[in-house]
Amino acid sequence: MSADNTQIGHPYHPDAASYPHQELTQKIIGAAFEVHRELGPGFLEKVYETALAREMETRGLPARPQAEITVHYKGQPVGVYYADILVDGKVICEIKATETLASAHEAQLLHYLKATGIQVGLLLNFGSQRVQVKRLVRSQ
Repeated sequence: MSADNTQIGHPYHPDAASYPHQELTQKIIGAAFEVHRELGPGFLEKVYETALAREMETRGLPARPQAEITVHYKGQPVGVYYADILVDGKVICEIKATETLASAHEAQLLHYLKATGIQVGLLLNFGSQRVQVKRLVRSQ
């Protein structure tokens, strides 16, 4: 599994083989920046989740808040996980509203990717002065 941090003015341009759904994630990140620009830090995660889902809708991105995803163990379904936002059935967006991202947040999203079989995730933190983004890709 791999991760990268995205910051304004420092775009990351991996090749398509090492980073699938790059165009989609760039659109999601753009929507996240817009939400943070409008709301700023200080709200609960649910507020950012709702605002981000609406922003993605206005941008034509198929986003499903609280999307139910089946979790598998050794090929068998064992439960469900509710993704904060699932975009186009391809990218899990995990929303945070903390001062800074912690390694536990990254580990949480990596586990979600592994358990659901989805390959790409975005960890989006709206709680700091600048939106923080971490892109994660599950190895095949």
